[in-house]
Amino acid sequence: MKLLRVGKVGAERPALLDEAGVLRDLSGLVPDVDGALLADDAALARVRAAAAAGDLPVLDATGLRVGPPVARIGKVVCIGLNYHDHARETGAATPEEPIIFMKAPDTVVGPDDTVLVPRGSVKTDWEVELAVVIGRTARYLETDDQALAAVAGYAVAHDVSERAFQIERGGQWDKGKNCETFNPLGPWLVTADEVPDPQALGVRLWVNGELKQDGTTAEQIFPVAEVVRYVSQFMTLYPGDVINTGTPAGVAMGQPEPKPYLRAGDVVELEIDGLGRQRQELRSA
Repeated sequence: MKLLRVGKVGAERPALLDEAGVLRDLSGLVPDVDGALLADDAALARVRAAAAAGDLPVLDATGLRVGPPVARIGKVVCIGLNYHDHARETGAATPEEPIIFMKAPDTVVGPDDTVLVPRGSVKTDWEVELAVVIGRTARYLETDDQALAAVAGYAVAHDVSERAFQIERGGQWDKGKNCETFNPLGPWLVTADEVPDPQALGVRLWVNGELKQDGTTAEQIFPVAEVVRYVSQFMTLYPGDVINTGTPAGVAMGQPEPKPYLRAGDVVELEIDGLGRQRQELRSA
């Protein structure tokens, strides 16, 4: 299934994109697309049955905003330097263990919402990423099979980063990762059954129409199952939590001087095979 949330900021309603590409209203069946729904097999089964029967009302998608596909996200866990080609382009050594950092849930916005370039920014960068959405409480997982069983689905994430804040201003990476609007997510949460191999997905990003990132999740140093298993050793993952699994080569930081960092007025578009497409216009905060 392709689950999503549509409507004005703070007033999104749950929806489903059916196999024919028709937008269907879920608000009469479930309160929202959130951790509670993703952990409720019976509720998900009712959604599937209603979709298969064609019983869900049609929504007019004209002019309708698409919000983040998951509500009330508990935490956003991010994996740094998780692609071989990205590590090479930045001159970093291949990590021996996954690098973990966090983004606040309030950085999450819709896939086509405006992204704000922070005040004082000179190095705002792009990063297309595969997001994993958790569907089961997970702690101290032991195997890859257990890890994948905890995954509710996948989405496109844009891990926007301010490199000067991240690297040059002291402390941890948080200052360069948690600026407002720095985590567009969606358009859909695609349930795990529709993604048989998360390590076989094309990942692409354009800036002002120019292709900048063109990679594959096959290049991940730590694949999805290992990431979920590993993270569960250090923190409990709950339904509705999100893990951004890293970005392939092609970020601005890895380009020759002068590096083409983002500015107000730029347009970024990104997509992952089968998971949909995002488009953001940037403006000044």
